[in-house]
Amino acid sequence: MFSVYGKAGRTFRGSLEDLRTVGPISRATRSHTVAPIGLDPQDQNPARFADVAPPVPRDVAHRTALAAYEQTRNPGLPRHPVTRVDALMSTPVVTIADTFTVDQAWQVLASNHLGQAPVVDAGGVLIGLITRADLMAPERLPGPESHALVWRALLMQNVADVMWTPVPSVSADADIRRVARVLLDSGLPGLPVADEDGHVTGFVSRSDILRAVVADPPLDLWT
Repeated sequence: MFSVYGKAGRTFRGSLEDLRTVGPISRATRSHTVAPIGLDPQDQNPARFADVAPPVPRDVAHRTALAAYEQTRNPGLPRHPVTRVDALMSTPVVTIADTFTVDQAWQVLASNHLGQAPVVDAGGVLIGLITRADLMAPERLPGPESHALVWRALLMQNVADVMWTPVPSVSADADIRRVARVLLDSGLPGLPVADEDGHVTGFVSRSDILRAVVADPPLDLWT
């Protein structure tokens, strides 16, 4: 189940299919699309990646692939399918108050080594999402010749003026594949996990999903 929260509160609650009918998220845009490896003809040239990964002898690669396949067929291999958001979301979650300045938000993100965080109102209800990239976006920064007061005004700006809002959230029992679909469609780096009242209980990011894919036991995408 997905919801959309903004400064006016919750404006939507429903399925992924219904979420797609909601208008675009402010600031959630991409400047270009990066083609995955395999679609670029140059990716077929082994020399292109010679300095990154040395070529693997054919017989070694063959045996390695067979061994990995046999492991997946081994009935004794314990598997714990991960399909829900609550199995991989980050918690407790760091949030940003909507009264914070850009400088305060930047300090919170930097001190916690975070790239993004949900923005909440005085009641702890989700109203937006802020990222470090947005706080210091090139189009927002003053030029090098700008007066120090201009920089001060930028740092003292309210975080609610630069956050993404309204922003989708997801329930803890949502399917991971559907969350991945929303991240791809919206361009967001992650989704806040919120309860029925809009209080943030966790955060699921692209990195969380990727870690689950490579973990052992692995994320089961076909359950």
